[in-house]
Amino acid sequence: LWPCFCIAWFTGFVHITLSLKKIFMVVLNKNILSGIIGAIMLNLVHQLGKKVDKDAPRIDQIGQEALSKSIRSVGYDPPRGNKLFAATLVGDLVANSIYYGLIGKGRKENLLLRGIVYGAVAGIGALTLTKPMGLDGQPVNKTAKTKIMTIGWYVLGGVVTVFAHKLINRRG
Repeated sequence: LWPCFCIAWFTGFVHITLSLKKIFMVVLNKNILSGIIGAIMLNLVHQLGKKVDKDAPRIDQIGQEALSKSIRSVGYDPPRGNKLFAATLVGDLVANSIYYGLIGKGRKENLLLRGIVYGAVAGIGALTLTKPMGLDGQPVNKTAKTKIMTIGWYVLGGVVTVFAHKLINRRG
């Protein structure tokens, strides 16, 4: 009886492992993986920038305001401090990973252009959509330098996504 149990357990384990691998590959395809790399770079630059330059865009403040307002709108108290920062960072990484992951769709000849355009559109959106969304746009609009960095950093995320995509899809 014991050997039968071990074989059944092992067979079940292998089946679950293979199922998880399929789910993982569907959810985390090459485009999304590239997008994750671009989103990580974007967030690293944002976090580093705010430590070294007083004019650096503070997209994290806008994200925290948006998350807090959203949670309050459904009758709950939002997290505060490090918990709010962490929740916002996770949301930002997920959203930007999906967005940047779209860069890999389409013709490969236009990949770099697509990365630049997607990044520029995201940066311009960060500058212009805060007010219509009822958010304070000052953290990304405080100076001309801040605006240029905002767009530039999103473009950097798009370009990093392109190079990650090329590396991941390289053959041979």
